[in-house]
Formats: sequence, C-alpha cells, structure tokens
Amino acid sequence: MTTGEYKRFKGLTKENLRDNMTNLELALNTLAEVATTELSRQRNPKGMNASKDAAKAGGQIAKNTRDDLERQLGRSVISSEKASDYIRPVEETTAQELPFEDEKDK
Repeated sequence: MTTGEYKRFKGLTKENLRDNMTNLELALNTLAEVATTELSRQRNPKGMNASKDAAKAGGQIAKNTRDDLERQLGRSVISSEKASDYIRPVEETTAQELPFEDEKDK
C-alpha cells in the first residue's frame, strides 16, 4: 500500500500514520528503514537510481519477513486499528486509576 492508501485503510485524515500503527506494523516499518540504511552504507549508492534500488531492497526484506510471519500466524499483520481505538483520552481517566508516586501519598 502507498502511504495514502494505508491512511485511508486506517480511516485517518490528518493524523500521523506512524502514531497509529500497531507494534507489528511499527516493527516491520523499522526493519525496512534499518535494512535500507545498512544496505545504503554497504553499497554507497551514487545517484537517485542506486539509492532507490537500496530502498527497494530494504523494503523487500521487510515484505519477506511480513509474509513469513503472516504464514505462521495464519492472519494479516496489517490492521485497520488506530490509536483512538485503544487509547483513551486523559480526561476519561479517573483519579482512582492514577498510580500513587509512593506509599506515603496514599
């Protein structure tokens, strides 16, 4: 998916995509970025086409990992879930749910 397609899939408009990724989505995204960085360091690309090739190779590593994980899990790791689906706003948190800094504050 392109970034725009991914944002539409999650139902996002102005929100940051990365802030609305699940842990698995973030891990795969980070893998693609780190793999691309390491490949670029090793290959020392000259020019846009060579840099693009390194980026595609880094993305392919993350795709292969995703495909393998999805095969083993038997489900997609891409989720339409967004942060607002599982993080409550601060104003909804009651005083009883707030932790004490230490025992003497009780």
